[in-house]
Amino acid sequence: MKSTTVNDQHQYPPSPETKTDPVRSARVRLRILQVALLLFFAVVCLRLVQIQIVESAKYHKLAQTQYQSRIELPAARGTLYDRHGDVIASNSMFVSYAADPKLAADDARRIAAAFSRVFKKSKSYYIGKLESDSRFVWLERQVNVETAKKIDVLKLGGLVIRKEPNRLYYNGNVGGQLIGCTNIDNAGVAGLELEFEKELHGENGYVVFQRDGLGRARPSADYPRVEPVNGNNIVLTIDMQLQAIAEKELKKGVVQNKADRGIVVMLQPQTGEVLALAQYPPVDPNLFGKYPQTDQRLRAVTDLFEPGSVFKIVTASAALEYHLVKPDKIFFGENGSYVVPVAGGKPRTITDAHPSGWITFERAMEVSSNIVMAKVSDIIGSEKLYKTARDYGFGIPTNIEFPGEASGVLKKPMEWSGTTLNTIAYGYEVSVSPIQIAAAYAAVANGGVLMKPYLCTRVINEDGRTIQTSESQRIRQVISEQTAKVLTGFFEAVVDSGTGSSAKIPNVRIAGKTGTSRKILEGQYEGNYTASFVGFLPVENPRLVCLVMMDNPQGPSYYGGTTSAPVFRAIVQQALSSSDLFAPPQMVAQTTAGDSPAQRVHGDLASDAVPAGGKNSRPDDALLPDLRGLSIRDAVNKVEKLSLEPVVKGSGVVIQQSPESGQKVKPGTRIFLSCQPRSAASF
Repeated sequence: MKSTTVNDQHQYPPSPETKTDPVRSARVRLRILQVALLLFFAVVCLRLVQIQIVESAKYHKLAQTQYQSRIELPAARGTLYDRHGDVIASNSMFVSYAADPKLAADDARRIAAAFSRVFKKSKSYYIGKLESDSRFVWLERQVNVETAKKIDVLKLGGLVIRKEPNRLYYNGNVGGQLIGCTNIDNAGVAGLELEFEKELHGENGYVVFQRDGLGRARPSADYPRVEPVNGNNIVLTIDMQLQAIAEKELKKGVVQNKADRGIVVMLQPQTGEVLALAQYPPVDPNLFGKYPQTDQRLRAVTDLFEPGSVFKIVTASAALEYHLVKPDKIFFGENGSYVVPVAGGKPRTITDAHPSGWITFERAMEVSSNIVMAKVSDIIGSEKLYKTARDYGFGIPTNIEFPGEASGVLKKPMEWSGTTLNTIAYGYEVSVSPIQIAAAYAAVANGGVLMKPYLCTRVINEDGRTIQTSESQRIRQVISEQTAKVLTGFFEAVVDSGTGSSAKIPNVRIAGKTGTSRKILEGQYEGNYTASFVGFLPVENPRLVCLVMMDNPQGPSYYGGTTSAPVFRAIVQQALSSSDLFAPPQMVAQTTAGDSPAQRVHGDLASDAVPAGGKNSRPDDALLPDLRGLSIRDAVNKVEKLSLEPVVKGSGVVIQQSPESGQKVKPGTRIFLSCQPRSAASF
């Protein structure tokens, strides 16, 4: 029998289900490829639509940044003037250096070496900046012109040079807290610089630069150049001469009485114009940020105090205005110690620094009797006393143009304790700011009319046109004219024969009030005091209100009459001889003789007191005077009045000028002034 193997088995044809058609398979693959290509083409088309139509502006801008850049042209900050047109703050042009790290890559080490040599910083400091991924980094800001000459920018690729205005303050540390300061970008960050930032700053312009094939930046003729709009100028109510007098005498008083610090407020009572806001210790606005924050605050506006006896103006006003107490009414002064029962509590004792027996209401004001004022408050009652205090503006901000004003604390009668009525009567359980106290006494000096204190008289654009004026603002009639007259008599007696006799000046009628209040520490009255004196003069026609406050005097005496009143007298004596406030009207309107920096006028400035845009309109060439030996302030005033641009280097007095004196210069010429401290200057 023949054997068989697997290979000999019968072979069946493959079934139709497993048979592969190569042609059909190729067609399927081709179809898949076609679909994939169509999808890819559709995605590409959609992306092109998105880039070229939907987001064309975005990508156009991205493309532009590869070869062009927009350089900002900073606006010049407006000038601050005092009431007489004297310059307080203006600008000088400085140079700032930046770089495009990508364009500066080849010269990075040479740039670092050059800047390190001039600015005395390590090369690694600049190398680190030049290795940034950014297309713009600052290397040095606000370099003076003389130093800038030491950098040869033509030999260093990738540098960006920008001229920037820098703020200059011409009065040293006089008025530092009031004026405030600007930051490195010349924006106001404190004081009046911050308050009037919108008016002073202006609007920056710009120019578009394009880079050529070598990476050099050039202005593009295809794009417009937008010129900056310079800031407006501000004319203040402040009299810098009075400000300097106040700060000088305040310093003497603080040192002599070993006080921690001090404040002076000076107002014009008929208008509410603030003439001076002085403070000790002072700050230099050129170095503002280096001082402690407690010294940076303008405490006359931002800080609160328990006023003590200067608040008796409220008690006396309410008693007289409501016809509850006559000046000659007799009270018993309890010989200096008065025990007052308190419902549901421990009796409290009110004391007087000057003990008295039976005295009149008027005499009680002269000797500043707390006991009599407490008894008078019982007659007045809480509602009337509260209303009078509120009408004087206590517990309400004055809305003076200054950032951070404190409104004070004056509780409503429903919040009063069993002791509040009596203690408010002599200035406790109430918190006020110095500017509020000065404004209240100004109301009495003004026939009972409260005026809003203000700091800005007008805003002037760079063309010299007044675009905004501030007028005196009447708040309310707090007391009648007759009550104001009686109160003025009370206050004049305080100076003539009462606690304020240290403020007396021969042949000058002065009305005033002393105040001494114990300070609170952690809820308890401690041994430190606030000593005050506030007065106005001359009584027959008040032109000036002056408040002096000292914080924690530790000399032989801590009373306001012996510490603050003598400072008031010293300030007023100098004001009488130097200020136009007390000059006859026909004299005030005249221009002072010689090279006075501005026309002296009472109240509002004359139309030509502040130059247009900081300069007089003068088409002709000017003969440059000799500026050597002048202070920065006086030299700058002379230069700006000739329509010239001062550029100041250093501080103190002018030791060198360029161009030299006697040369004719055209309007707008830059006058370079080199200065040294007075002790180091030689001519």
